[in-house]
Amino acid sequence: MPMITIADEVTGAPKGPEWTVAVFEEEVRLDELIRRRVFLEVAESGGNVDPEDRTRATLEAFGRNGFVVLVDDRQVTSLDDKVHLHAGSRVTFLKLVPLVGG
Repeated sequence: MPMITIADEVTGAPKGPEWTVAVFEEEVRLDELIRRRVFLEVAESGGNVDPEDRTRATLEAFGRNGFVVLVDDRQVTSLDDKVHLHAGSRVTFLKLVPLVGG
């Protein structure tokens, strides 16, 4: 079972959390990959958060260009896109920060 790394980053800030997770398929849609990442975060936090609500909010943020997703340093631009994963893949959720004054 191949292992991939999922990481959070914010431009101009120290690296955020990382998770190493097993994947059971080589290809998954981006919206499903985002859902899995949200469920990981919610499970780790132990908070009283509904993962389905958090997933909906995260998918909406993606639609507003609140963050981009990079798979092995290649940007995935549509929630319907199929992401090809292999052992050692790195999935980065990069939050975009607006430029000062713009």
